[in-house]
Amino acid sequence: MKKIVILAMGMVLSSTALAQEKIETTISGDIVSSYIWRGQDLGSVALQPTLGVGYKGLSLTAWGSYGLTDPADTKEFDLTLGYTIGGLTIGVTDYWFNAGLDPDNRYFKYDAHGTNHVFEANIGYDFGFASLQWFTNFAGNDGLNKDGKRAYSSYVEASVPFRLATVDWTATAGAVPFATDFYGATGFAVTNLSLRATKDIKVTDSFSVPIFGQVTGNPCSQKAYLVLGFTLQP
Repeated sequence: MKKIVILAMGMVLSSTALAQEKIETTISGDIVSSYIWRGQDLGSVALQPTLGVGYKGLSLTAWGSYGLTDPADTKEFDLTLGYTIGGLTIGVTDYWFNAGLDPDNRYFKYDAHGTNHVFEANIGYDFGFASLQWFTNFAGNDGLNKDGKRAYSSYVEASVPFRLATVDWTATAGAVPFATDFYGATGFAVTNLSLRATKDIKVTDSFSVPIFGQVTGNPCSQKAYLVLGFTLQP
């Protein structure tokens, strides 16, 4: 689940039909030692590819996660439609989980009470020195609240980027505001306290590989994780 993600754009394609306008394209892939999402453990070593296009603030991104060592790990395929203007970002994500593990888990199965898709809306603002995001599941295979009803599971997250000792850092705090078994919360709960460091490792004069490490604690589940990963991109 991604990092949510409005694109960090990479390769640029131009078209004379757009008359100086640019369609921006992202092609990248992460290899991570474990898949930790919003303070939850979703599997061990994984490949996480990204493919996206963007134009004038509008973006469409495909993102996936595929376990490399354990066949039972979560398999995921997400599509996110987002729009950014200034510091404001809004978006809708279609998450599809456990692709291929369940023979009845068909991608185009959208039954109201039988789909493995989860549909989430998000809104956020980047203030420069910090960013704030709110996410809410509005349809699909959402979690349940204490009364056994759809929880409209929500998650709010604040992130602060900074630079220290030639390394880019991001501190993040995330919480679940209402009870939902989607996040394993019985009420308001802090589920994600993380610190991530990223540094480019130079391979040649024209090619480098971003390496990142992240420490994550989940006060709600009383668990902690250490993740190492790297990103490959053109």
